This record gives sequence, C-alpha cells and structure tokens, in this order.
Amino acid sequence: MAAPRDAEIHKDVQNYYGNVLKTSADLQTNACVTPATLVPKYIRETLKNVHEDVTSRYYGCGLVVPERLESCQVLDLGCGSGRDCYMLSQLVGEKGHVTGIDMTEVQVEVAKTYLEYHMEKFGFQAPNVTFIRGCIEKLAEAGIRKESYDIVISNCVINLVPDKQQVLHEVYQALKYGGELYFSDVYASLEVPEDIRSHKVLWGECLGGALYWKDLAVIAQKLGFCPPRLVTANIITVHNKELESVIGDCRFVSATFRLFKLPETEPAKRCQVVYKGGITGHEKELIFDANYTFKEGEAVDVDEETAAVLKNSRFHQDFLFTPVDCSEAETKDLIRDPFKLAEGSDKVTSRHALDDAGSCCGKKQSCC
Repeated sequence: MAAPRDAEIHKDVQNYYGNVLKTSADLQTNACVTPATLVPKYIRETLKNVHEDVTSRYYGCGLVVPERLESCQVLDLGCGSGRDCYMLSQLVGEKGHVTGIDMTEVQVEVAKTYLEYHMEKFGFQAPNVTFIRGCIEKLAEAGIRKESYDIVISNCVINLVPDKQQVLHEVYQALKYGGELYFSDVYASLEVPEDIRSHKVLWGECLGGALYWKDLAVIAQKLGFCPPRLVTANIITVHNKELESVIGDCRFVSATFRLFKLPETEPAKRCQVVYKGGITGHEKELIFDANYTFKEGEAVDVDEETAAVLKNSRFHQDFLFTPVDCSEAETKDLIRDPFKLAEGSDKVTSRHALDDAGSCCGKKQSCC
C-alpha cells in the first residue's frame, strides 16, 4: 500500500479511537469481539485492582496473557488506557517491568494519570510500569532498546497497521533471545483484494487490513523467528448483505499465535519432556498451544521445533528433558492452519449489524 494511503489509515484509526470513542459503551458494533475463554481466577483477581476509569476505556476482545510472567520485562503494543499493563504489572511483580506504547495521546494520558494510584494499590515501592507515546512500526524511534524484552504482547492491533513486516521486524529487534511475541489478530483465507483493503468500515472492523494467514510464517522465517505456534482460533462471520457482497469468498479468523526468537544453537533433537508444574495459574496443566498440552508429571514426546523452544526460552526450568530414539518416535501432525482449528471447534464469532462506524477489538486505537 502506498505511503499516502498508510498516512490516511493512521489518521482515521487515531481519530476514531482517540476522539470518537470515550468509553467502551461508545462502540458501534460487536465486530472483532471473539468468544472469550474462561478467565483464570488469578487473572480475574488482578483485573479487580484496575481503576474503573481505565477499564471503561478498554475496548478489547479478550485477554492476551502468556504464562510464566514473574520478573519478566514485557512490552504491550497498543496499550490504550493501560488496562492490560496494570494487570500485567501485578503478574510480573516488583522485579519485573511493563512498558505500554500507544500512538493516541488521549489514551496515554489516561494511563499515566492512574500510575501512582495503581502502584499504591499494588503495594509497590517503585513504579514497574512505563507508558510512552509512539508508533508500533517505529519502536526504536520511540526509545525501545534492542534485546530488552522477554515478552511482547499485542491484542488485535497489528491488522490495522499497513506494514505488518515492519512491525514484526521492530518486535524482533526489541526481544531478547529466548523471548516471544504472544499476540492475537485477524487473518484472511487468501490475499485480501484491494476493494476490501480500501473499504473504511471493513478496515476499521479489522478485516480490511487482515494478513493472509500463510504470510505470517513467511514473514516470521524471513525475520528470524521460529515457525508460528497456533494457540487458539475462532471463525469470524459477517451478517450484513452489503459487506458480504464486498467480502465475497474471502473468509476471516481471529487467532492467537506465539512467535519465539531463539539463539543460534545446535539443532535440537526430538525428546521426551515432563512438565514439573508450578507455573502460576497453570500449576497442574500447561496448555502451551493447539498441539501440545503438558500435565504435571506426565511424559510427552515433542518434535525438534518444540524441544528447541522449551529448552531455549523462559520455560526451560519448568521441564525435564530426556532423549528419545528417533527411529521409534512418532511424528505428530501439527495444526498450523487457524481455519482448520477454528472449524474443528464449536466457537464461532458472530458479527452483527456492521453499520456506519468500525471498531476493531480493543487496542486498535493504539496502532500506528
């Protein structure tokens, strides 16, 4: 997409989420609202501690909360009014730190206003949250240092940025080796045609800027990430005759992926792993992705790719590793297609009455 078009998109998104929306009640549709999974108790408890003025300005479609956050350095792309940052602040603890970046000045100011309130409520001696205004395509320009974060999260923001590869490049630079991008976004079943990409309502509703799902793996490999690990997926349906005619045969899915940045080491071998248990909120069972669930004390055969991720990330201390005879190991057929995963479940996202104004899920006000 040409630069002038990029600038127009940035302006439209920033205006809508900075000026039009004042609270979540102002959302005109339930577009990009995916079925929420059961929120774990430990997360519900942290959300209760977030000021209502902050939560009322959250327009999110769910939670993006990876496991094992204690003492981690976390970057939230498109932090909005800071709800997730303040939630994560409690999970990383005083030894950790959360940075939220957002391009919308109004939202950043709301987030900063309640910094002292939350630190006092959490009982922290010093703030462990920082908010900065900037573009997620230009993290370095915003002051984000290279290899300074253990985890980067994003909740349905990247689809509203015209240059997805640039965003992922900036994220790769910001991550430490062993770190990961844990993010939810909207993907298309094919290369999105120009008539959809140029449709303002469809762009605002997270569809016009959706990435063809196969392109994510291509971009990830090009930048140096491990292959994307699919976590969850839900089909998005459109119940609007006019928009259906524009969309045609293109289908959309909301999916969560994990992208790990691993150091260059000797190729990992297939092995058997045993989850030790004990991760906060996942003491007995760790659902790592759509392909692997680890129960405390149970041995699980994993492929080379998964072994490399577990051994070279923050999860290495949570597993016991035992070599296996590759000639006897069975090859697991991994699910990578979000449409296949979504269609195999009963979770279907209904999209009703897409009228005049678009509203993607919560943090879209926050891309750049």
